[in-house]
Amino acid sequence: MTHTPSGLAERPKPTASAFREVITAFLKLGLISFGGPIAHLGYFHAEFVERRRWISDAAYAELVALCQFLPGPASSQVAFALGMRRAGLVGAILASLCFLLPSAVLMIAFAYGISALGTSQAAGWVHGLKLAAVAVVAQAVWGMFHRLCPDRPRISICLAAAAVLIVLPGAWTQVGAIVAGGLAGRALFRHAAHASQLDGHETTRGHKPAIAALIGFGVLLLLTSVVAKATGSRDIAVFDSFYRSSSLVFGGGHVVLPLLRAEVVPNGWISDDAFLAGYGAAQAVPGPLFSFSGYLGAVIYQGRLAWIGGLWCLFASFLPALLLIGGALPFWQQLRSKVWAQAGLRGANASVVGVLLAALYSPVITEGVRGQLDVAGALIAFGLLQFWHVPPWVVVLLCAAAGHWILGT
Repeated sequence: MTHTPSGLAERPKPTASAFREVITAFLKLGLISFGGPIAHLGYFHAEFVERRRWISDAAYAELVALCQFLPGPASSQVAFALGMRRAGLVGAILASLCFLLPSAVLMIAFAYGISALGTSQAAGWVHGLKLAAVAVVAQAVWGMFHRLCPDRPRISICLAAAAVLIVLPGAWTQVGAIVAGGLAGRALFRHAAHASQLDGHETTRGHKPAIAALIGFGVLLLLTSVVAKATGSRDIAVFDSFYRSSSLVFGGGHVVLPLLRAEVVPNGWISDDAFLAGYGAAQAVPGPLFSFSGYLGAVIYQGRLAWIGGLWCLFASFLPALLLIGGALPFWQQLRSKVWAQAGLRGANASVVGVLLAALYSPVITEGVRGQLDVAGALIAFGLLQFWHVPPWVVVLLCAAAGHWILGT
C-alpha cells in the first residue's frame, strides 16, 4: 500500500465492475428500504457492513455520526459516502441516484394521479411495512451494540444517550448526545486509543474540491433568494424554497415536511389537500422521504412535462446535503486518524448506538407497534433477520403481505 504526502491511503481507480456493484446494491435498497431514515441505516448496515463488508462497524458508526451533524437527509448522505468509498465521485453520484430513483418515480407518478399504492395510513400492508422497520432497526441496534459497546464505559454512554433522547427528543438533542459522547470518550479512552491508518477504500479527494463544495453550498444558500427576487423567476424561487428548506433542517426527512409546507402552501403553489395527500403517499414508498419533493414539484408545475418540475425540486432538495457530505468527508477522514480523535470517536460511536436505540423506541416502535399481535409479528421478523439470516427484502414483503392479510385495507 502506498501513501500520499498527506498520509491518506491511495485508492486504485474504480473499475466498471465497481460501478455495476454500486448500481445493483443501491437500486435494490431503493426498492426495499421502507421505514424512514432510521430504518435505512439498518438496511445499509445489513448490506454493506455484514453482507458485502465494504466498511467496518466502527467506520460505519463514524460515518453515521458525521451525517447526524450535517443538515439534510442522513440516509442519503450515508449512501453518497458509501458510494464514494467504493467507486469514487462517480460511484457516489450513482449510489445517490439509484437509492432515490424508485421513490422519486413513484412520487412523481402519484402527482400525475396514479394512486394505486394508496395513501391511507391505516392500510394493512403499510402497517406491515412499519413492523418490518421495527425488526430491521432492532437488528441494527443489536449488532452495533455488541460491537461498539464492549465495555461498561461505552455501555453507560450508549444508555445515557438513549435515555436523554427518549426524554428530550429532537435533532439538536441528537447532536448534543453525540458531542457529549465524544467528549466522554476522549476523557475515558485517551490512553487506550491508537492512531488509525485509513485503508485503501477510503476517499482520497483533495481538500480543494472539498472546500469548493462547501463554498458552493454557502453561496447558493445566500444568493438564490436574492436572485429570485431580482429576476422574478418562479423557477429560481422554487429552487430557493426547496434548497433553503433542506439546508436548514436537522433530523432527516420528517423534519423537512413542515418547512416545505410553509414554503409551498402560503405561496399558492399547492393546496393543503394536495400536500397532505402526497405526504400520505410518501409514507408508503421505499427510499428517502425527501423524494416527497419530486411529488411537490410535479404538482407545482403540472401538465405533461410536470416530471421536469419534479426533477428540479428533487435536485434542489438533495443538492445541499450532497455538497455538505462531499465537502466534509476529506477533513473528517484526516481528523479521525489522530489518537485524540480516535478516543473521542469511541465515545461518539457508543452515542450513535444510543441514538439508534432511542429511535427504535420512538418513532419506530411507538408508531409501528399497536398491540400484542404486532409485538409477535415484529419478534418473528427480527428472528428471521437475525437468526435465520433471511434477506431483508424478503422480510419486508412477508410483513407487508401479513399486514394486508390480517388487517385488510
